[in-house]
Amino acid sequence: MTLTFTFDPVVGPALVEEFAELWTEVSNAGGSVGFVPPVTLEDVRPDLDKHLAAAADGRSRLLVGRDPAGRVRATAVIALNEHRLQKHWVWVYTVMVDPALHGRGAGRALMEAVADAARTMEGIEAIRLGCRGGTGLERFYESCGYKEVGRVPAAIRVAPGDDRDDITLLLPLH
Repeated sequence: MTLTFTFDPVVGPALVEEFAELWTEVSNAGGSVGFVPPVTLEDVRPDLDKHLAAAADGRSRLLVGRDPAGRVRATAVIALNEHRLQKHWVWVYTVMVDPALHGRGAGRALMEAVADAARTMEGIEAIRLGCRGGTGLERFYESCGYKEVGRVPAAIRVAPGDDRDDITLLLPLH
C-alpha cells in the first residue's frame, strides 16, 4: 500500500484522534513506542498532547503518512535541538506504522520521508533516534542507513526482570 506523507500537517481533531488510535494499536501490538501493552487511548493522550504542544511551539515537527482513504497509518515526530551546540541534528521520536502494514515497505517509506523532511530543514546535517533493544529494530534502522552510535545496557525496564538496552542510531544526511 502506498502512503502519502505530509510534513507539518494541519492538526485538527481528526488527526489527533487517528494519531492516538494508531499509537494505541501499535503499542498493543508490541511496538516500542513508549508503552507496554495493554494500552488505552487515555494512556497515550498525555504523551500525544506533549508532542502536539511541542509542534505548536515550534520545538518539533510532525510527519504523517496517510493511506489512499486519507487515514493516518504512519507517524514520526522530528524534535529540534534547543542547545546552540546541537542545532545541526534532530531527534526522531514516535516512529509508528500500522501493524497491518508491517512487511509491506511502509516502514522504509516512512524512514525515507523522515530523511527527506529533515533535509528540508535549514542547517540539519543528521538524524538521531533511539530504540529499545531486544526487538530487532536496530537491524531495520541499519537497513535504512542508520548506524549504531551508542548503547546503554539495561536502561529500559519493560517489566520487572526484563531490562532492555537503549540503542542510539544516527543517519548523516550529507
